[in-house]
Amino acid sequence: MMKHRDKPMPENEEPLQEQEGTLHAEPAEPQPQKEDRVAELEAALTAEKEQSGKLRDEVLRRAAEFENFRKQKEREAVQSSLRAKETILRELLPVLDDVERVLANAPEPEAIPVAAKPFIEGVELMKKNLDRWLEEKGVKPIEAIGLKLDVDFHEAISQIEHPDAEPDTIVEQYQTGYLLGDRVIRHAKVIVSR
Repeated sequence: MMKHRDKPMPENEEPLQEQEGTLHAEPAEPQPQKEDRVAELEAALTAEKEQSGKLRDEVLRRAAEFENFRKQKEREAVQSSLRAKETILRELLPVLDDVERVLANAPEPEAIPVAAKPFIEGVELMKKNLDRWLEEKGVKPIEAIGLKLDVDFHEAISQIEHPDAEPDTIVEQYQTGYLLGDRVIRHAKVIVSR
């Protein structure tokens, strides 16, 4: 008796294993499906590039907004500091005016009694210290006497006849004006000629 294995196979038949291998093989994709897939991937890539560009622009815009915000806050802090400084200086100026009035109304040195000399010297020292402190803070007095009236720096409180002065020339200063840097913190109150 002959075994099944020993039977010769017909030529057109392949062994079972080979047939199984060919059964599981994927059929080759037709060319149009590959081109459709490539076009689909290229479209997806283009869309991702556009999205990436939009996000990059958004990040740059937000960074610029933040930088502008930071600079604005720095400017506001500087301006706030200057306003506070200006307010303190304005409040101190009447004290300086009083010190100047005391010295302007002090008697001549030879007429000052010996007991009053230390007080007058103390007021003079206070005036020097105040002037030095104001100078350190950037405060300068506004020049007035002998100049033409400039409404940016002077406030005319009166006019008088003055034969030696041209019209609108400052002949007297009632109250000293001051600048903080190039900003007027108090106008000089002056009397001008007609």
